[in-house]
Amino acid sequence: MNPSLEALFSQLRRYSESTYYPYHMPGHKRRAFGALPHELAALDITEIDGFDNLHQPEELFAALQRDAARLYGAEESFYLINGSTGGILSAVSAALPEGGRLLMARNCHRAAYHAAYLRRLKISYLYPPILERYDLCDAVTPKQVRGALEREPEIGAVLVVSPTYEGRIADIRAIAEIVHKKGIPLIVDEAHGAHLGLARGFAENSCQAGADLVIHSVHKTLPAMTQTALLHVNGTLVDRDRLRRFLRIYQSSSPSYVLMASIENAVRVINTEKEELFARFESRYREMMRGLRGCRRLSFLPPEPKQDIGKLVICAIGSGLTGRQVYDILRQEYRLQPEMASWAYCLAMFTVGDSQEAYDRMTDALLALDRRLLAGEWEPQAPEKGAVDRKTACGEGAALVTRFFQDEGQEAIPLADAWDSETEQVPLRDAPGRFAGEFVNLYPPGIPLLVPGERITRTQCTQIAEYIAQGLNVQGIVEPSERRPELSLRVIKQDSDVTHIAETRWR
Repeated sequence: MNPSLEALFSQLRRYSESTYYPYHMPGHKRRAFGALPHELAALDITEIDGFDNLHQPEELFAALQRDAARLYGAEESFYLINGSTGGILSAVSAALPEGGRLLMARNCHRAAYHAAYLRRLKISYLYPPILERYDLCDAVTPKQVRGALEREPEIGAVLVVSPTYEGRIADIRAIAEIVHKKGIPLIVDEAHGAHLGLARGFAENSCQAGADLVIHSVHKTLPAMTQTALLHVNGTLVDRDRLRRFLRIYQSSSPSYVLMASIENAVRVINTEKEELFARFESRYREMMRGLRGCRRLSFLPPEPKQDIGKLVICAIGSGLTGRQVYDILRQEYRLQPEMASWAYCLAMFTVGDSQEAYDRMTDALLALDRRLLAGEWEPQAPEKGAVDRKTACGEGAALVTRFFQDEGQEAIPLADAWDSETEQVPLRDAPGRFAGEFVNLYPPGIPLLVPGERITRTQCTQIAEYIAQGLNVQGIVEPSERRPELSLRVIKQDSDVTHIAETRWR
């Protein structure tokens, strides 16, 4: 960190206390209005003298971005003020020409699909292995990447997720070597790994492992405000002027100085206190995991090298509860707000921002819940009205997520063509065999269950209905109404040109 550079929050505070009157944006003029507190308004400015411009950095932001690059071991870093979404859009757009072919993990965030749509890219998928005991996706493997590149020589860039939403870490070093042998760039959506590679005991980050473009959500795992992220670039496989062009396209031309100060503050704090912060973080997490060994009904993804210790995956399979029920009990009875829930597990996140209380309360709550399960307070419940019994739908022990991620290969209809096609709304029960006309997401994490252009299976429809019956947040499905008394979704019209082409390919 440049010791001569005053913290941006301090500069904003000092300016707000000066005698300069703001004859410029924003309209609150650094004063409190309504519920807008003075503390926020006083720090909120636009691009004025002395504060540089994010999109043409010359002094302040040039120095701050160099500090971020040094922290992560990148050649160059860029501040992002609309989250990793803007970074993914920019990275994918810069790495490939319009109409190029992208090899991407099927469990990528929907922002990657949006980039493919905007640039009319052709997509080949990597379907991650499944940890069936927990019913979640593992990280993509080097073997999968090598096989795909050998089968499809026209691939122009590779995009993988590491760590995954549940904390599974890929062997990025090996994947980078494979991808670079073909002379194409590797993009890593490392949104959930902004803390990696910053201290002993933690896996290396993807910049250190040799990736060309790496996206970090600073706000997810470091002490920064929502919407803050970083994009790092290494090597010569991506044109950096082209990358800057897309950053200007996908980011606001009026970036928030409060958000940018939040990024700078997180980088500064980690630079000066990282050894102490991360040592305490690791120690507390491992102590919690030792305490949770006392659970008999609930189980947890173990803190192995491939598992990010910031993610506590609470597996409910076989406990008598669903992951959603565990989520609700923790929130309603123990006043603990987890990150997300699926039918199989509940996810809680930990960072350097957590106090000892966070670990103690979670440990105590899960041990108490486990004792209640052992005492028979809950019995396995019959499916709710409208749901389908999991054993009937998938077979005993079958993992639900595998029904959405099955076979590696290319999309049935190119996303750009499919999403622009004329669609119609049909009952969910009539959707099998049709081509999806809209994204269907389980949110969070925002990974598409169905992508426009994919052929829909009956089992997928069964599981979507069950997710909804369990109270999970499924986006892209139309709820029943007086006009349509059952669940429905949008599919591509059968008489469309893209459908005829896809049917020919399918046969």
